[in-house]
Order: sequence, then structure tokens, then C-alpha cells
Amino acid sequence: MADTSFLNWPFFENRHRELAEQLEVWCKGNLPVDHSDVDAACRGLVSALGAAGFLTHSGTTGQERLDVRSLCLIRETLARYDGLADFSFAMQGLGMGAVSLFGSQEQREWLKQTRAGKAISAFALTEPASGSDVANIQMMAKKTDDDFVLDGEKTWISNGGIADLYVVFARTGEAAGAKGLSAFLVPATTAGLSVEERLEVIAPHPLARLKFKAVKLPRAALIGDAGSGFKIAMSVLDVFRSTVGAAALGFARRALEETLTRCADRQLFGAPMHELQMIQGHIAEMAVDIDASALLVYRAAWTKDTGAARVTREAAMAKLFATDQAQGVIDKAVQIHGGDGVRKGSVVESLYREIRALRIYEGASDVQKIVIARQEISRKQGENK
Repeated sequence: MADTSFLNWPFFENRHRELAEQLEVWCKGNLPVDHSDVDAACRGLVSALGAAGFLTHSGTTGQERLDVRSLCLIRETLARYDGLADFSFAMQGLGMGAVSLFGSQEQREWLKQTRAGKAISAFALTEPASGSDVANIQMMAKKTDDDFVLDGEKTWISNGGIADLYVVFARTGEAAGAKGLSAFLVPATTAGLSVEERLEVIAPHPLARLKFKAVKLPRAALIGDAGSGFKIAMSVLDVFRSTVGAAALGFARRALEETLTRCADRQLFGAPMHELQMIQGHIAEMAVDIDASALLVYRAAWTKDTGAARVTREAAMAKLFATDQAQGVIDKAVQIHGGDGVRKGSVVESLYREIRALRIYEGASDVQKIVIARQEISRKQGENK
């Protein structure tokens, strides 16, 4: 079992420790699932997580705030057991994040379905020419007297092809760049919306390229105010970016546990592998990187939960460091496992494929560096005024 002593850190309350314990029991009895049919596995996981009550943490139907520490604890624990389970939980939260934070009462009715695991959600932000550059979105939402008409494409959309509804960002033209975007709630059955291509990646997840051709939406589909789409997207990422670091942390903890077991069981030069000083050095580095990542992840989550309006800097640091360090931890695990580390289907081989995407989605590592640097520069400029 992975180290859980971090739960005694002052970032957490008793309710967080109780949640972690309940989820640990559930994971032991339900994970991992069969990944041979990824779409079916994700649908089953969403349903099971909803029935168990864990998806209630993925969104809010009232005025209460999203608890980021709970989101991080759930993602870390699920990732430690099954990457697809983490994915399924995360997309329910990210997909409906805009509705949780800015949705109308009518739109929030959908949260009853997504939190129960009876509807699958998706966050449709990325386009072929605008990945991390959100302000460069080209998809158009033309206003008419009674509705909006959407035309364009989205790509690399998680849950694309299996989602029941999408939160879609498009250009409504109130101003140039970031100030001219809006967010819309689009049911998957809406006429003109089609799945153009299913995308396969090294760690199988449901991903797709979507096409919107003269998709008519009523004014009630607009989330928040027209022109506030960039603010909405950044606010959602501000909440959920830390949780990407938490998922990476879960992968890294599993890699360390697999390594410790391997080094205790494996005999090398007449003694257990863990008696070799070089192996001890690798284990020490893995443990330090994991604890340092956990401190950054849960600092960001605690800061948001205790009332900070924005945690752009803290969340960017958490995602950057935790995902990059998890890559290193898992690479060490593969190396220590030798040939078994690259055997298809082994735990560490699966972790090696799972971790790579986390350094790209919700803002690639290099983009996080830009975000952090700009925050630091802005802080210094503010001091000099």
C-alpha cells in the first residue's frame, strides 16, 4: 500500500481523511477494470463512480464551492489504481466545471445527471490551430435574433464520441482575442454536431475531433455572459489544473510501490536488489520528488479552498513540477524493472504510457513555465510602482 502519511499534513481536515479512506476501500474492490473496450470501460466507470457517490465531488448543484483538495485526493487515489478511472472522474469535473462555476439554474440541472454518473460530459476547448493558445480560438458562434449558430472544429476532445453533452468555446466577436470568446452548453444530440474522427493515443482514452456545421443553439445555451468565455475557461483550469498534478502524483506513488516490491523480491549479486547503494539512491530520489510534488499540489488546492480568488501561479507550479517529476519517477521504475519494465501490460509500462499526456494537456509544461514567469514578473512590476 502506498504511503498515506501526507494525510496528516495541515492541508487536510478530517472529512478529507475519511474520503481518502472510503475511496481506498472502493478502489481495492473495483479497480482496475478491463480496458479492452475503452468506451465501454469509461461508461462503466462513470456509472460506478456515480453510484458510489464519488462523483458528487465533481460539481456543485448549489452555491457551495468545489473542494479542490477532495478533487485532488480522488484523482491521486484513482490514478494509483487505474489511469482510466482517474480519467473518467476527471472529465466529469472538467467537463462541467464551467456550469458549476458560471451556469444558470437551468444548465445546472445537468449536474444532477453528471454527478450521478448518468450523463457523460466533455470540455471542448482545443482546436487544430489553438492548443494552449486559447485566445486564438477560431470557431465562430454567430448571433441571430433568437439563437447562436456555431461553425468550426474542435480536436483532442476527451470523452469525444461518448459524451452526452459538451461545454464548447467559440468566438462571438465582442472584441479581438481573448475578450471575444463565449462558452456554450451543447447536448451531443444537437443537429449539426458530428464526430469526425476518433483519435488513438499511447494510453488509450476516448478522444475525438468534432465538427460543428450550422449548429443552432438557443440563447439559454450561453454559459455566463457573452464575451466571458476566456475568463470562464481560465477559471475552470485554475480549479482543475492542480488535479492534473494530483493524478501524476498517484502514478508516481504507484511506480515507487512497484519498485520497492521489485527490489525486495529480486535477487541480484547474491542479495536483495534494495541493498545496492545505487538502487537506494534512485529510491531516495523518487521519494523526495513525490513528497515535493505532493506539497505543491496540496498547497495549491488548500490555497484555492481557503478563499483565494485565483491560484494561477500555484496551480501552474503544481502541474509543471508534479507531472515532470512523475515522468522521472516512472522512468526510474522502468529502468529498475529491467526487461519486465518494458513488457506490454506490466504496471510500470502502463504508467510510462499514462504519464506522458499529463505533461501536455491542460497547458503543456513549457506553457506552465510562461504562466509562472509572467506571474513573477507581474508581481515584481507591482512592487516597483
